[in-house]
Amino acid sequence: MQRALPGARQHLGAILASASVVVKALCAAVILLYLLSFAVDTGCLAVTPGYLFPPNFWIWTLATHGLMEQHVWDVAISLTTVVVAGRLLEPLWGALELLIFFSVVNVSVGLLGAFAYLLTYMTSFNLVYLFTVRIHGTLGFLGGVLVALKQTMGDCVVLRVPQVRISVMPMLLLALLLLLRLTTLLQSSALASYGFGLLSSWVYLRFYQRHGRGRGDMADHFAFATFFPEILQPVVGLLANLVHGLLVKVKICQKTVKRYDVGAPSSITISLPGTDPQDAERRRYCEIFQNLVKLGAYWSSHMPSVEVFAVHKVETYSQVLGKIWKDKISFWA
Repeated sequence: MQRALPGARQHLGAILASASVVVKALCAAVILLYLLSFAVDTGCLAVTPGYLFPPNFWIWTLATHGLMEQHVWDVAISLTTVVVAGRLLEPLWGALELLIFFSVVNVSVGLLGAFAYLLTYMTSFNLVYLFTVRIHGTLGFLGGVLVALKQTMGDCVVLRVPQVRISVMPMLLLALLLLLRLTTLLQSSALASYGFGLLSSWVYLRFYQRHGRGRGDMADHFAFATFFPEILQPVVGLLANLVHGLLVKVKICQKTVKRYDVGAPSSITISLPGTDPQDAERRRYCEIFQNLVKLGAYWSSHMPSVEVFAVHKVETYSQVLGKIWKDKISFWA
């Protein structure tokens, strides 16, 4: 254990040193607000449904609730989530888009959670749902990160025995949190935050995120039904299509567009949603990324320590991997 701690500190230091200003600022804000909770009551930074709406209108809580934690293990989860997002998503999107994604997910979680508890109060007339419940923490952003990873590298394997892919992680964690809620080991606000984080991040990435190829991602592997087991996908897909049709009619979502390339050298080619060559490229680079991770494990055990790289001003493996990841998957930007 004593030998492992210095190595862990070195690795963490290398990660933070190569992180962007956005990642460092979010991590610093989480730590600062946690330390501040020992001196003052930070409840005014969490979303309380009864205070978010008029006449109180605590609108600032929509910006602060995602950074407020009350336990040290929650702080660890928050920092890990932000660092993972910085390592895997920021090279694809850029620091600004990562910050926009963080803001969109957290504001949506705060609003949707407050409305959900308001509706619960209207059916039960229990004031606990208005003035006792507090929505806070990065579980909503964690759900958003898992959805984004499903979109960008869903075929990557997280566990080999049993085999678990990133694509099933969002719903797998949701099932785990639901089980903890049924055993009263988890507060309802935490489950609501994660669930609304999944939903809001999927809507944003599916329909609204801007990138070089336009807006959104209408690939078949990222459809709403793919989050559910195969036996439920036909029913969920039918319901999702009905909801999407209604949203298109009220002009909240855009209609799925088929692209025709009449300027192709041969006959007319048709590009349908889900058959975009970018999807094949994404899967191919996911395999490349896994091979690089294996190479990194060998490199870390056979090459000099982090200090030697720093002395000779040679890039660490994490920096090299980040550059390769950014350069090779630049089609997503």
